[in-house]
Amino acid sequence: MGAHWGQVDILNIGIDNLTRSEFLRRLQSGVVFTPNVDHLVRLQHDRHFYECYQQADWIICDSRILYFLSHLLPVPICESIPGSSFFPEFCHFHAKDDNTRIFILGGKEGIAQKAMENINNRIGRKIAVGALSPSFSINRNESRRIADVINQSDATVVLTGLGAPKQEKWIIAHRHLMPRVRIWLALGATIDFEAETLSRAPKAWRKLGMEWFYRFLHEPKRLFHRYFVDDMTFFWHFGRQLLHIYHNPWQENQT
Repeated sequence: MGAHWGQVDILNIGIDNLTRSEFLRRLQSGVVFTPNVDHLVRLQHDRHFYECYQQADWIICDSRILYFLSHLLPVPICESIPGSSFFPEFCHFHAKDDNTRIFILGGKEGIAQKAMENINNRIGRKIAVGALSPSFSINRNESRRIADVINQSDATVVLTGLGAPKQEKWIIAHRHLMPRVRIWLALGATIDFEAETLSRAPKAWRKLGMEWFYRFLHEPKRLFHRYFVDDMTFFWHFGRQLLHIYHNPWQENQT
């Protein structure tokens, strides 16, 4: 227990360094963010996103690429924990815990509802107690309506899949409206995987850190610019970290 406890700093965030089993045992409350390469790039130029990250209670490595590259650092990340595989394990871990009641927020129309049905059928009880697919642009009034629906469901856990950085910003801005929710999971496409409208890469691809390429092959128009233009700047920043010349842009602006 706690053999790997600590953080690994990659660019301007600290990633919690613990195994999947340790995380399952320790996660009793808090906000969970799951950084990948795309997050790290956004965190260099989106100050609001960075400030939201500073308020997260758990920052868990979602990326095999980050996991592999961390082995160039003095202390590497001990395990990558993709949200799409962690969430089913979380449900099984709490299968008999009646105090774990999950609300599913995100996905296109009807996707969250389908995910809820699949989760409950797999677990064998109504562990998912509500589902809602909000509009793409969530305004203040809709946010309050969402909070009311979540409160009425009596959920204690919210799985949020609104896409980054929207989901992280929404959680930090509105979690105070839902005081009975003790765990917030910002897990991106997990809802689509649970609804079986999006398929995960085969295990061999995942093991090699190529799940991102598998997703690109299925959505090339949407993902080309992200993966092959925007995210390439990560390697420049990470190279600067290895050379000890990387500086957190937001700390510089504060001084």
